[in-house]
This record gives sequence, structure tokens and C-alpha cells, in this order.
Amino acid sequence: MPCPETRILDSLATGVVVFDAQLRVSYLNQMAEALLGISARHVVGQHPEPHILCDGEEILSLVRLAQDGQVISKRSAGLRRADGALITVDCVVTHIGEERANTIVELNQVDRQLRIHRETQLISQQAATRDLIRGLAHEIKNPLGGLRGAAQLLAAELPDPELGEYTTIIIDEADRLKTLVDNMLGPNRRPEYRSLNIHHVLERVRNLVIAEYGSDHIDIVRDYDPSIPELVGDMDQLIQAVLNIVRNAVRALQGQESARIRLRTRIARNFTIGDVRYRLVARVEIQDNGPGIPESLRETLFLPMVTSGEGTGLGLSIAQSLVTQHKGLIECRSRPGDTVFTILLPLPE
Repeated sequence: MPCPETRILDSLATGVVVFDAQLRVSYLNQMAEALLGISARHVVGQHPEPHILCDGEEILSLVRLAQDGQVISKRSAGLRRADGALITVDCVVTHIGEERANTIVELNQVDRQLRIHRETQLISQQAATRDLIRGLAHEIKNPLGGLRGAAQLLAAELPDPELGEYTTIIIDEADRLKTLVDNMLGPNRRPEYRSLNIHHVLERVRNLVIAEYGSDHIDIVRDYDPSIPELVGDMDQLIQAVLNIVRNAVRALQGQESARIRLRTRIARNFTIGDVRYRLVARVEIQDNGPGIPESLRETLFLPMVTSGEGTGLGLSIAQSLVTQHKGLIECRSRPGDTVFTILLPLPE
């Protein structure tokens, strides 16, 4: 069982790495694992991997300087993680004790606050959009019902049956508009929460996409972390959310050689979604090597009716709404050749 000091350090929002006199890692807390992209059980007792860089320097180089008596403090430094990703941190390296006993590296992710602010805005935007659509749906569907009823009555009174094609057009268009409004509202049932494995969701989506589009021209790669515990959610709604994103990726890859979609799962520890911090969060990444999302669409990507030209523009809005009902969030980063949608879902305590 972890000692009280360890539990306290694991609850910090600052990453803490402790090095011994031989420059081996003797301890790192959960936030340090998340920031560096490494596992404690793989690195404790070892030297950190040389490609983990802080402001262009190896972590070990900074530790050596601190052991030689220098004070190391780097503000807004670029930290290259073990997986190659780059984040921005404040880094402080401190030597404590005598005879080079221990050296502590503190890492505070400064772009984390920007991310939290962006996510909070996205959640608020989603809630405001949902309320607006509900209000519009009510205002639109009531007149449509009256219009459709009047057209049916008119059709029954027309003396010439050939004129009925005009009332049929009115009825069909009223039905089409009602269907469009219903689609904007998304699923009209309450979620049925049960314990589920996120990989069962991804495998179902993968099989559906292969059955729908075939596997000859697109490669769907699985990169799963089997240690992710079960989460509580609605299986059908999560399948729909992931499927909407994957279908968008498939459309973006149409006609492209070496088309590839990667489904990746990982655990994030002590992670904040919006303004709520969770001890464990499941990260589901849907990555494709397509042309990327136009910069003009990135800020409004999850709003209804936003589309690059294909589809209705409702898929991502509905996906975000479904994930938000699970207290999660969908993020996106995109550049030519690398578009990643990240679904964040809290795991039970």
C-alpha cells in the first residue's frame, strides 16, 4: 500500500522526479508519468531515456548541473516527451541533501491552463448550442406540424386529383425539415449507463467501418492499452460518437494512397476536463494521415451544420454532445498528414 507521502505527491498537479546520486530515477509521481509519457515501473532504478529533452537539453544534463551546485530554472521550456510529443513546462531542478544525495526535478505544464480554458469554453459552447437548437426545434416543429396538417386537409378537398402532387411536395418537404431538426437534436433517448470496455466500442466501430467501406484501400491500425479499466457509459451512444469521427476520417481519405487510421488508447492520470479534475481518464485517439482540416473550420468544428462540403455537418456536433453526456470531451488537432481526434472519458474512482 502506498505511504501517505506518496499519495500526497501523486495528488499534485506538478510533476516530481527524484534522482539518486548515480543519476538513476528513484521516484516519480503520477503527474510526472503523464507529462513525460513514461511508466514508473519501467523507469525507476534506470536512467531516463536520452530523447526526453527539456529546452533542448537532456534531463540528465540538467541534473548533473544541479549536482555541481548550479541553480536550474527554465520558464516556458519545450519538453520533448518519450513519445515525441512537445509540451510547454516550467522546469526547476534542485539538489538536496549532502554528498549528492538526491536531486528533484519539478515540472509544471504551463500550457495546461490554456488547455483547461479552451476546454471550458468548448463545453460552454456545446451547452449553449444545444439549448439554442432545442429552442429553434420547438419554434420550427410547431409550424411544420400545422403546415403538414393543412396540406393534408387541402389534398382531401382538391377537385382535381392531379393538383395533389403539389400538396404531396409540401408534406414531403415538411417531413424532411422535421427529420433535419431531429437529427440536429441528436439521440432522443436518455443514456443507459453500464460498465463497459472501451476496446469493445472501438472493435465494434472498426468492424462496422470495414463492412461499410472495405479494407482494400484503408488500413485501420489498433494500438490499445489493455490495462485501461472499464468505464461507465452507454455502449450504443459511445459507438455512435466514435463511428461519426471514424466515418469523417474515411471520407477525408477517399482516393488517397496509403490511407491509414490509427485507433489508440491510453490512460491519463490526474487529468482535468473542463474545470473538473479526475484521477484517471481514458484517452481514445482517432488519427488519420489525410489532408487535414482547413484552418478556417477548426474553431467551429463541433458546431452543427459546419462541413467541408460532404455530409450534413452534424456528425461531430452529435459526437461531442454524446461524449459530453458522459462528462467527457472531444478535442482535435490537425495538420496536413496528421489529424487526431481525442476522446477523453473519465474512469471510475
